[in-house]
Amino acid sequence: MNKFLKSRMEDAKAVVSELSKTFSYVSVLGTHEKVAKVISSTYSSAINSGETNCGFAIKVYNGEYYSEYACNDIRGLDLEAVKEAVKLSALKQEHVDVKALNEEELTKSFERTDEHPLDNEVILERLTAIREKAQKFDGRVINVTAVHMKREVSEIFVSQKKCLNQYYTWTNFALNVTVRDGDNIKSGRDSSNNTDTAKALEGLENMADAICGNAVDMLKSKPVVPGYYDIITDPSITGLIAHEAFGHGVEMDMFVKHRAKAADYVGKYVASPIVNMRDGAAGVISSGSYFFDDDGVLAHDTEIIRDGILITGISDLLSASQLGTEPTGNGRRQGFDRKSYTRMTNTYFCEGKDKLEDMIASVEHGYLLCKTNNGMEDPKNWQIQCTAEYGLEIKNGKFTGEIVSPVVISGSVLDLLGSISMISDEKEIEGYGMCGKGYKEWVYVSDGGPYLKARAKLG
Repeated sequence: MNKFLKSRMEDAKAVVSELSKTFSYVSVLGTHEKVAKVISSTYSSAINSGETNCGFAIKVYNGEYYSEYACNDIRGLDLEAVKEAVKLSALKQEHVDVKALNEEELTKSFERTDEHPLDNEVILERLTAIREKAQKFDGRVINVTAVHMKREVSEIFVSQKKCLNQYYTWTNFALNVTVRDGDNIKSGRDSSNNTDTAKALEGLENMADAICGNAVDMLKSKPVVPGYYDIITDPSITGLIAHEAFGHGVEMDMFVKHRAKAADYVGKYVASPIVNMRDGAAGVISSGSYFFDDDGVLAHDTEIIRDGILITGISDLLSASQLGTEPTGNGRRQGFDRKSYTRMTNTYFCEGKDKLEDMIASVEHGYLLCKTNNGMEDPKNWQIQCTAEYGLEIKNGKFTGEIVSPVVISGSVLDLLGSISMISDEKEIEGYGMCGKGYKEWVYVSDGGPYLKARAKLG
């Protein structure tokens, strides 16, 4: 645990004890997050030793509503000023009538460390070697950027019944290669992620040639002819669909605000009967993993879709209280001074029983869609749009060698998921993305799954 937070544990207990004389519920969340970066690019290289976010969020309940107070330090904090700030916050905004939280007693420490950390100077040297090799791959390469990012997170959570602390890390390496042939400019990219820095870096070194080759191949890509096609989605596109279709759409604070159509479909078919999907910080170890959320709720592995039926959504502590459901450990903040929302963690489709080669052989005319670009959804009307970097054409069960780029999937969530007819027997999780919500607060998430065969509108 971070030394500063460790030194403030007894202060947090004292704040909870004193404020409990006035409020029926009190909690203190202390956060210290450090993000270090190493960049090696064609034109410049840099080591950023770490951007930090450190502070405390105090949550109280006065019998009518919850309110929060953020500060940089709780030692010597003027608690009377906290009480006055809580009163003022109630005058400035609407609040909902919810009951006091009923917590179970728990005292526990959690830790997940980097098994093989590397010095930033060593990382820069090896990233530079990757970059220099990529620049020599083809004469059309005009820019290469290799990036390392490592997050270290320490948190404490203290309430009347809980005393928790956690420490965990996550490492990401990424390579982006840009090529040019006249006015035609394309790029190839990929990443390697792990809790182990040495393994993640080795992973990027092993995939560097393939990334370069993909960038060069993209130079011959053409726009897709709009229409309906059989598609196979690679794990990154599968994850994008999971994130957009049943990510925000099943965040249950949207149920409270009547902004999500999914609220009307719990217990009903929303996908093909072969589809299963999950979300949770405890489901897999990736960038969206932690031991307890920012509400002090232990990490869950939540079953969202079972055999095509929507089982439940995901929730933070307060939205679960308003809806009368159990919280799923999805309360997350961008930082100590930001609101806690229901947020996705690791969102993914579960593997099926099909072999990828059989899925490809079953396509008469369609595309294997690869590499997440971006996506968006309308949770109220359940429309979706997902963009793949490129698609590989398939005719009569074989690749033709033709590449289309970019490729946009659009349409109804129910139609897309209902058309899934085959699911591969292995899954992959990509753990380096971020997701925005509310006033564009950002949190780290991962998504993925197996290859899916479906029918979709492309453009």
